[in-house]
Amino acid sequence: MGKTNQKDYKNIRSIEDCFYFPGCILLLIQVLLWILFSVNPGWKAFFRFPPCPFHLLTGCYCPGCGGTRAVTELLNGHILRSFCYHPIVLYGLAVYVCFMITQTIERISRHTIPVGMRYRNIYVWAAAGIVMINFVIKNILHCYFGFIM
Repeated sequence: MGKTNQKDYKNIRSIEDCFYFPGCILLLIQVLLWILFSVNPGWKAFFRFPPCPFHLLTGCYCPGCGGTRAVTELLNGHILRSFCYHPIVLYGLAVYVCFMITQTIERISRHTIPVGMRYRNIYVWAAAGIVMINFVIKNILHCYFGFIM
């Protein structure tokens, strides 16, 4: 195997690059959708989602139930309602915003200000934990206490 010099490492894409560029595209899509729905609010009627098949078949909530409602409430400025429907939405938003801001600062400074948030497996494990805890709590409240969320 040949030696690799410092220049070769600059050509290797990091995992942060793999998240940053799609994050920029996602931000662009979000802005375009916001503009689209601001101009014509009636278009929201075309974006109705079907009911959850897991919930229809079992009567229990699936691990993702409430996600769409949480996003809708967050977009309407109801942060507490969004959290109650599904806390993963706020967690995802917080991680996304922190990652994009810190990575942008680092990239604008040409890596002279190394503040960019780095990928860690703990972020994924925390998200999985939030989803599972939400799943268990919602179904306990629904099945044993009759709460409908």
